[in-house]
Amino acid sequence: MRLTVSFLLLLALLAPRRAEVRVVRSGDDLQAALNAARAGDEIRLEPGASFTGNFVLPVFEGSAPVTIRTGLTVADLPASNQRVTPETAARFAKIVSPNRSAAVRTAPGAHHWRLIALDLPATGNAGGDIIQIGDGSAAQSQLAQVPHDIDLDRLYIHGDPQRGQKRGVALNGRAVAIRNCHISDIKAAGVDAQAIAGWNGPGPFTIENNYLEASGEVILFGGGDPAIPQLVPADVVVRGNHITRPMAWRGTAWQIKNLFELKNARRVRVEGNLIENNWLAAQPGYAILLTPRNQGGRCPWCVVEDVEIAGNVVRNTSAGVNILGHDSPGASGQTRDIRIHDNLFTGITTRLGGNGWAVLVGDGPRDLVIEHNTFEFDGTTLLYAYGSPKISGFRFVGNAAPHGTYGINGASASTGTLTFQRFFDNPVVTGNWLSGGRSDRYPAGNRFDAPFDAAAAAPAGANVARLRAMADTIPRGAGAATSSTR
Repeated sequence: MRLTVSFLLLLALLAPRRAEVRVVRSGDDLQAALNAARAGDEIRLEPGASFTGNFVLPVFEGSAPVTIRTGLTVADLPASNQRVTPETAARFAKIVSPNRSAAVRTAPGAHHWRLIALDLPATGNAGGDIIQIGDGSAAQSQLAQVPHDIDLDRLYIHGDPQRGQKRGVALNGRAVAIRNCHISDIKAAGVDAQAIAGWNGPGPFTIENNYLEASGEVILFGGGDPAIPQLVPADVVVRGNHITRPMAWRGTAWQIKNLFELKNARRVRVEGNLIENNWLAAQPGYAILLTPRNQGGRCPWCVVEDVEIAGNVVRNTSAGVNILGHDSPGASGQTRDIRIHDNLFTGITTRLGGNGWAVLVGDGPRDLVIEHNTFEFDGTTLLYAYGSPKISGFRFVGNAAPHGTYGINGASASTGTLTFQRFFDNPVVTGNWLSGGRSDRYPAGNRFDAPFDAAAAAPAGANVARLRAMADTIPRGAGAATSSTR
């Protein structure tokens, strides 16, 4: 009998622990529930309840995720692949910071947390971050301290409509996904604000099917020197998002810069996004900016490399893409291996205050391919080059655009041939439709007939009909202005 009892006790000890569902109601201690959670548990917050504090996701043993979500029935939650909206988030539980600190942050080394169907409004004074994944400061100086395997799914993250917010998500982790979220009213006066920004985490990162709006930069990697030696945020996928800001912000105090920016990043793929609404303000108004930046003098390894920008629609902006090869001599790594292909750039316009140029390239990036894009712009210049060293490994192939006054031009150089000689090392420029240009200024193999018609750009240029249809299928955020130069 004693043997049987001992055997049963042993079996009980060896049996796998069953995951628990922990219900947290209004007035309950949410941090205590987080601290008590074990691998595989689910924490369900009372629908519509508010939990005020600065909550920390702690470390636990095991790798089965702990889920925190609003305790609605599965049928009442947005579907797993459906982007949340302010309307569908109306019954979500709220997690509210009463001060400048984040509403939710990770402990060093925290892992395998999932946040689903929650409402996270502005912090108490609209400063700082609403969610902090990892630590962007010197406190996170080793890879072992980096939180990992964090999923943010169907969250409504929003600043204050009048006061804004400095940042939606600080993304300084490893293996982090942000999907199906709505991040809005991230805006600030006199400083940059970002919907999502990361600088001190190695990645990989997935940003997919979100509505994202911010004033300074909507998405930014880099911009602060990493405290972890030799760290470059890497393996970034940005797919199927609406990356924007409301046109109603034009002429206000909010500091406007770019929509998508890389200052320290490697192996980045940006595909199938709608990127729109940018204008001349704190910077010249380029929608996309790629520039390696040793921000505080402590990151000579900072680099932008192996970037693919494909199948996006970029529209209603005062300029298109700005690519810088070096920060300054010896201060950073080199921008290299950039491929921009099969995109539609439309509504690139001087009416938004900028120069209306499609592409600006300077200071010697290497292995830059611009291929099968369609550019609709009203500025004088399709592509402008400047600086040194020369741009090597340059391919401009199969694009379609009006030529404009100067076409492909450079600093103190005339259109075409002289620009190629001064700023490029053996460039390949062929198969393009540079409508209205002069054939004697360009290599053989390009066409120049006019007038330009984007719909008739094939075989040169992107598939315009497909890209416009794709943009129409991407859900737009509530309150987002239509593409307009108003």
